[in-house]
Amino acid sequence: MKKILLLLFFHLSIIASSQEAKDIIRKADEKAKGKTSIATITIQTIRPSWTREMTVKAWTKGNDLSFILVLAPAKEKGVVFLKRKKEVWNWIPSIERNIKMPPSMMSQSWMGTDFTNDDLVKEASILEDYNHSFLQDVIIDARNCYKIQLLPKPKSAVVWGKVIMDIDKKDFMMLHVEYYDEDGVLINTMHCSDIKLLGDRLLPGKMEMVPANKKGNKTVLIYNSLIFDTPLDDSFFNTQNITKAK
Repeated sequence: MKKILLLLFFHLSIIASSQEAKDIIRKADEKAKGKTSIATITIQTIRPSWTREMTVKAWTKGNDLSFILVLAPAKEKGVVFLKRKKEVWNWIPSIERNIKMPPSMMSQSWMGTDFTNDDLVKEASILEDYNHSFLQDVIIDARNCYKIQLLPKPKSAVVWGKVIMDIDKKDFMMLHVEYYDEDGVLINTMHCSDIKLLGDRLLPGKMEMVPANKKGNKTVLIYNSLIFDTPLDDSFFNTQNITKAK
């Protein structure tokens, strides 16, 4: 009986720890998104011999709705990525085609950057598609952080085999993320910096995504503006609106 009680206590402790880790991920996710968000973002793709800059505007509502519009450069202006729950569309104005993106495309590069399609449109949910567990406490840029491991649930269709996040204990900001493939090999590392008030909350204003096996390559995402909790109707996030957003 004593062994059974100890095993039960151990099992309940694991469940409680997992729930606490998930709650921390939820707080960080909700802080970064709000009920809605409207952002203008500069994205710099940096390579050993060249650099390319892009400006986008992004609207989000909860975890199910997002709309990304490319504003510059002129060659890509008007390109749109639309997400509704688990469905993602890509409007390409140069050929006037609206393409529904299959799950297999989520792991591919987003417009030649080091971010994947999944990173930008968030088809996978870091809350619902993964199991969460604490690893240890760490210090990132002089901030005390939780290091939390995310492992995909058995039936989840996700890009990554493992994700490790470092989240600030005080302000619940995601400061450092490592992305691994199914074999446990590190593929990408994202580091967040330039912490400042964006909208009405303290958040990193800069994110750098660095691939592990491509020396000299990285993509830098910089928030120019970020507004939270502006009312957005669900009807804004539809395929009929995909050619009209500005």
